[in-house]
Amino acid sequence: MKWTPAIVCVVIFFGLFAALDRSISPQVPFPLGKFFNPYSGFWANGDKKMPLNETVDLPELKESVAISWDDRGIPHIFAQNDHDLYMVQGFVEARDRLWQMEFLTYVAAGRLAEILGNKPQIVAHDHFRRRVGMVYAAENALKSVRQDAQAYQAVEAYAKGVNAWIRQLDESKLPLEYKILDYKPEIWTPLKSALVLKMMSWDLTGRNEEVQYSEIRNAMGGETTANLFEATPFKMEAIMPENIRWAFSPVDRPKAPDSLFSGKFHTDFDQIIQPEANNGSNNWVVAGSKTATGKPILCNDPHLKLNLPSIWYESQLISPSVNVYGVSLPGVPMIIIGFNKNVAWGVTNAGTDVMDWYKIKFKNAQANEYFYDGEWLPTQKRSEAIKIRGAKTVFDTVAYTHHGPVSYMDDETPFSDNVPTGAALRWTAHDPSNEVKAFYLMNRAENLQDYNEAQHYFECPAQNIVFASVDGDIALRHSGKFPVRWPQQGRYISDGTDAAYDWKNYIPFSQLPYSENPRQGFLASANQKPVDENYPYLMLGQYATFERGARIHERLRELSEITPQGMMRLQLDNRNLRARTVLPTMLAALDTTQMTAGEHITFIELSNWKFDNQHDFIAPTIFEYWFEALTTAIWDDDLPGNANSVFLYPNDDVTMRLLSEDTASTYFDDRLTPEVEQYGDIVQKTFRETTDKLTQKFGEFGNAWRWGTARGTEIQHLARMSGLGRKKLPTDGDAIAVNAIKANHGPSWRMIVQLDSPKPIAWGIYPGGQTGNPGSKKYDQFIDPWVAGLYYELLYLTSPGEIHERLVNKTFFQKTNQR
Repeated sequence: MKWTPAIVCVVIFFGLFAALDRSISPQVPFPLGKFFNPYSGFWANGDKKMPLNETVDLPELKESVAISWDDRGIPHIFAQNDHDLYMVQGFVEARDRLWQMEFLTYVAAGRLAEILGNKPQIVAHDHFRRRVGMVYAAENALKSVRQDAQAYQAVEAYAKGVNAWIRQLDESKLPLEYKILDYKPEIWTPLKSALVLKMMSWDLTGRNEEVQYSEIRNAMGGETTANLFEATPFKMEAIMPENIRWAFSPVDRPKAPDSLFSGKFHTDFDQIIQPEANNGSNNWVVAGSKTATGKPILCNDPHLKLNLPSIWYESQLISPSVNVYGVSLPGVPMIIIGFNKNVAWGVTNAGTDVMDWYKIKFKNAQANEYFYDGEWLPTQKRSEAIKIRGAKTVFDTVAYTHHGPVSYMDDETPFSDNVPTGAALRWTAHDPSNEVKAFYLMNRAENLQDYNEAQHYFECPAQNIVFASVDGDIALRHSGKFPVRWPQQGRYISDGTDAAYDWKNYIPFSQLPYSENPRQGFLASANQKPVDENYPYLMLGQYATFERGARIHERLRELSEITPQGMMRLQLDNRNLRARTVLPTMLAALDTTQMTAGEHITFIELSNWKFDNQHDFIAPTIFEYWFEALTTAIWDDDLPGNANSVFLYPNDDVTMRLLSEDTASTYFDDRLTPEVEQYGDIVQKTFRETTDKLTQKFGEFGNAWRWGTARGTEIQHLARMSGLGRKKLPTDGDAIAVNAIKANHGPSWRMIVQLDSPKPIAWGIYPGGQTGNPGSKKYDQFIDPWVAGLYYELLYLTSPGEIHERLVNKTFFQKTNQR
């Protein structure tokens, strides 16, 4: 993205510098004089060429470091030791992404009001982050990291590199967002890296619906609630192959209470603010027995919120102990998803529940003591100071029980309506852990044994981690720290006074769901349930419906002589298995003799559809709206709710089962009418409503109904700054297709690695650009190729002197006065 020519018009403001060097609020939240200053204002953030063969002095280096830059702005960092490697990684990521890195720590720590001011929703957000213990979680993680010399050296060196970049910044070099919001970066610390990781843990494991489930059970009873919300997933193919024998003796399952806790909570679910439901991913690995070259191929595409700057930063890190390529999480050292010369790995979100809420009984309003297991125990108090720009600091005190922090007292209003009042949060991310060590070891892994050793350190966010090696091994583990549960434990709000609801122990690492070198020749995960009912532990969680996982399994079973290009086609596969499953029955139930001309056109469009969600097709739009209308029609009259909506719909696979296999269900009857409606009545009614709604919204049947127009995709700026994102991207796919693109969510990094020897061959792309500077053409340079389904071949170098036509520049780092 470059500055548009129209911006030149702002030159008329130059005479106002002296008068306007102060913030004008609320319409203009930044000092205009500073912002329009031609030397240090936004003009200084225009696209600039990097100096050729630049030399940078870094006094804290131990030895010299060199970076080879390729034609896409990817740094290939060559260091002579690990300290210098991670220091320069920190320097480079700060150079390109400093504002993004730091802004995420403000979000995680509950500090947004320090930069955004005294806005009620911002202050409420900051309270919420403190109340759920985000900084507490980061501090506990950092304690574990400090105890490991290798991990702590990495985060400490990374911080040194970030700070080296910050120290040389002047007003002109500040990223644009600092100028817009009129503040400056702080010194980076290892705690900030821990906060970035905990923010990712929240995004991937922080979604919960225990309050809604509890209220539904209170209203409908346990049996009906279980039938609707706990049924075996429809058409489920578990991640782990079905022929696995779990040859171990499980640890004892704790004894369940005689009856489930059934406290009364609130029924106002109008404002639920929690992580995206579709935060997930695809990954799979194919053994050499199924590939054209006899070498394994590993594929991964994590599905996350699409923002600018992108969540990922691409790089190669080389020292005597490591040569790894992939993407990092800006703010954290090392590569998170990637490959080296021996192995490759990728991740998907596990979905298994690692967060429970416990209703607490306090002795008094001061919350100094709480009742547990027959006695009163003292709470621990944590003081929080919420600084507010332009206003007085607000002081808060959070009570901690042995379960965790009590987020809101009964007389308070939660930030999000799915957070119970008077309840403590038990979350594995609060526990000391060392995921940095997991990445450190995985970056250096040489074989299957090393992969398994690295996973010992991976606790939260829980992930399905897929693996391939040049030796030919493939594997997949459901990695994380999972409590051993009794049936239904954690589904509903737990009784904080009863020890039976506590997490007593965890599934041992050796007994986690795991498969290596299966007979079927492949392993895959798409956020579905990891195991079937033969697994001896209860795996409770929010798992994806069957469509993506089934489609990946379907294609991998069908294919042989597999190539990387074939795997690209699978990552871009737009087949809609939901429509393939339910649409034929829905269409067959329609009475075409009663249709209007517009409805008949809609019917023909759906009838001719081959179930692919391509951007230029109209049928995906019709089906999406029709399925949504059916969901509302089936459930709104049966489920409890408030004046605006039901508390929670059953998972979509429950609706799919009714539409395709249980068309005689009484749920099709609208209980609010005197008639007894059947399946065909509801299908006909909602089909007519869908045609009318689309016509009202987009006009008569035509181009505006096309999937890429009606749904499309928008990639917003991380702070939602207008004009700094990309809109109306004509994308294929859907959340339930392998190509899982939504309106603002989707494959945040596509990677395919073939484990060749002597070095791997890999392809990748993400929807963004290396730099976070909106004034640079590299800010969003990968978005259009990503939309088009293109891939870049990744340049894996082995020496700093390597010559390649795609290498365009070098940067040299040395200790001060080393010359």
